[in-house]
Amino acid sequence: MDIFERVQQRPGSIGKHQREAHGYFTFPKLEGEIGPHMMFRGKEKLVWSLNNYIGLANHPEVRKADAEAAAKYGMAYPMGARMMSGQTKFHEQLEHELADFMGKEKAYLLNYGYMGMVSIIDSMVDRKDVIVYDSEAHACILDGMRLHIGKRFVYPHNEIDKLRKQLEHATHVAESTGGGILVITEGVFGMAGDLGKLDEIVALKKEFNFRLLVDDAHGLGTMGATGAGTGEHFGVQDEIDLYFGTFAKSMAGIGGFVAGPEVIIDFLAYNMRSQIFAKSLPMPMVIGALKRLELLRSKPELRENLWSVVKALQTGLKENGFDIGKTNSPVTPVYFKGELNEATNMTIELREKYNIFCSIVVYPVVPKGVIMLRLIPTAVHTLEDVRYTIDSFVALKEKLDSGYYAQQGVPMMADK
Repeated sequence: MDIFERVQQRPGSIGKHQREAHGYFTFPKLEGEIGPHMMFRGKEKLVWSLNNYIGLANHPEVRKADAEAAAKYGMAYPMGARMMSGQTKFHEQLEHELADFMGKEKAYLLNYGYMGMVSIIDSMVDRKDVIVYDSEAHACILDGMRLHIGKRFVYPHNEIDKLRKQLEHATHVAESTGGGILVITEGVFGMAGDLGKLDEIVALKKEFNFRLLVDDAHGLGTMGATGAGTGEHFGVQDEIDLYFGTFAKSMAGIGGFVAGPEVIIDFLAYNMRSQIFAKSLPMPMVIGALKRLELLRSKPELRENLWSVVKALQTGLKENGFDIGKTNSPVTPVYFKGELNEATNMTIELREKYNIFCSIVVYPVVPKGVIMLRLIPTAVHTLEDVRYTIDSFVALKEKLDSGYYAQQGVPMMADK
């Protein structure tokens, strides 16, 4: 069969909904200044779907730093990959400051977080090594493991007893091959908002010989006494062997970094293919990240504002009988019982009648019969935003429970 014919016949689990979903549920256009209130299809919406956790996206000092760096250097400089011609003192400065903030010997910048994680895994393990990972690991972790031709074992999400069992299997394999073990988990799981049990995982180092890689994309800037992440929150930052962070969440930018022992970071710098063979981060992004890191470290009130909104939202939802799962981070999932057509109709009414824009999650990400509306509170939301959203959700749930959304036809949402 011709490849083009095949992909048209099998568009994928998401792609099969393209005709009905494009421009509304998938690839929606949010326009205007980044913030809690943006325009969608010509109308202002209260937006709960941006990972702008501590409100840096439109912070005046950030905007000024971005603009001045772009005016001085343009978007092309430095021209080339870091190893060849893309090295600058500002890249090195950002790495030094990130390493200091994370309490690690050294850090290395990644031009994109996703591809960076893929290359970290690809570089760190060979055919003799074994990977043990959490079943709800992010797609970048799964894609990194696809390059691994050795053994890998998965444990059910956050079930430490099952992790112990898998470490027993991994140890047996590693002893027979002469390899090592890499455990991979997340600090904050970005869909459900619960934390990886880093303290319990670290405790297993007393029983097993392994290295720990933590993806803390949603933890950097939100968790810990200084915002240094989930390892700081649990008091085990020193026991995280490789710490991965991204600029795409709290730091409201592009790119990421990996931090750890100097000798290992140097090894990664010379072996991560996605970094060796790709252009260096442009100067405005690097200088902008320096300003973002400065604000993250020097203005704890940004994180305090975030948690005030988080606590108000999550407490209010629970007091009104909503199921928000096991989240103990800013990520706030709200679970309902319903089918796909009900999810579609309630989301359309939430956006068109109540003017609230948030992410909708359905099977296969959550079990059949479950609808998740995922809210991402930020430091720039207000308590009035919280009150309005809870009141709207109460009205929404009453209609869902009455069967109203099951009775409605599923509208076709043409793009505007």
